[in-house]
Amino acid sequence: MVFSALTVAGSDSGGGAGVQADLKTFAAHRVHGTCVLTSLTAQNTFEVSGVFHVPMDFIEGQFEAVHRDFDVRAAKTGMLGTSEIIESVAKSLGSYPLVVDPVMVSESGGRLLSEDAVETLKDVLLPRAAAVTPNIFEAEILSGMKISGADDVKVACAKITELGCDVVIKGGHLEGVDLLYVEGEFYEFPGKKLEGGFHGSGCTFAAAVASNLAVGFDLVESVSNAKAFIAGALDAAYIPGRGGVSVVNQMRTSFEAEFDEVQLAVRKAVLELEALDGLFRFAPEVGMNVCYAKEGAKTTEDVAGLTGRLLRVGNGVRAVGTVEYCGSQHMARVVLAAMDGDASVRAAMNIKYRPEIIDVVTDAGKFTVSSFNRGDEPKQASTMEWGTKEAINVFGGVPDIVYDQGAVGKEPMIRILGRNPDEVLGKLRKIIERV
Repeated sequence: MVFSALTVAGSDSGGGAGVQADLKTFAAHRVHGTCVLTSLTAQNTFEVSGVFHVPMDFIEGQFEAVHRDFDVRAAKTGMLGTSEIIESVAKSLGSYPLVVDPVMVSESGGRLLSEDAVETLKDVLLPRAAAVTPNIFEAEILSGMKISGADDVKVACAKITELGCDVVIKGGHLEGVDLLYVEGEFYEFPGKKLEGGFHGSGCTFAAAVASNLAVGFDLVESVSNAKAFIAGALDAAYIPGRGGVSVVNQMRTSFEAEFDEVQLAVRKAVLELEALDGLFRFAPEVGMNVCYAKEGAKTTEDVAGLTGRLLRVGNGVRAVGTVEYCGSQHMARVVLAAMDGDASVRAAMNIKYRPEIIDVVTDAGKFTVSSFNRGDEPKQASTMEWGTKEAINVFGGVPDIVYDQGAVGKEPMIRILGRNPDEVLGKLRKIIERV
């Protein structure tokens, strides 16, 4: 299924922010990107030297063209410039979830939203939004108060939600903690406080939230996923111009030339899992992961996997995070434990435990199966490592499947083992066919 998202924002001629950053973010989330340009900027990493606002009738014409053809699942707004543009945008938006990035000033200091337009933004657009994503400076303007610390951030959140939408105040200019306020509840998303400016970070974060909303995640999940995404994009930031400003790298996961064959194998498996019909029926509540180890792996640093999870979304699954070594501690320990029994078994993934799966694979005689009881787990033991080794000892070798039936607060789980991700996915396909 192809999901479409819409960005309504200005064009950055320097390519680091605005519509350019949004479309790269959509692409990195494998979401089709559509756009409505509100303004053109003459901009680079030194300055914004000129702004041209698109005429109202042409803004509305872009909306009409997009809506006539695409099933837009979520949208985000960026630079809107004037009160007239904000009113035109608010009138033209569809019924999909909206994320508002209240772009007011560029990283280089150029004014991108006229002062009189702030009230229009608050009165006309925010009541239409699912969420607004201000930084500390923007949150001060929207809330009408000075923010000096964590307690002030919470007060500002409450004030901003009175405007009609939920809010996540980004903490990049304070302590690195993003604070989401949804229906009276606070959710904290810690992160590193980075020195220096990063061009396109606000656009990218809001577009990532919209991307996740477009594929079906709720707002809390979308912000959590977006936080993980922007952290990776900031880690991979680069300096393309002579202004010395770092530009967010939304496409870090697409630079497959930087991956070795182990990481590429995991990446290929993740893409195949996302496209696998019926897999959502086998997705556990905690999500899925697939891991693959280097030959002779000794620690989790030698095992590649997703930094997030493969999560059920509607009638499909979507990957959250990037493929990295030590991406998944839990499944990495399963792989390492399996390698202790057979060094050639270097891959594993987890799926939902259902008794009929075990019945079918046992009766078919196509798989070897073993299990462990979490109630027998010694104190201070790593469940994944201990349980896998216990199942191997009981079976007398490394089986195709290791499962447990859970315990209090522990979801039951099936792990599929194999020599590589292709072999693991081959076993998974046979299970899906038979169940």
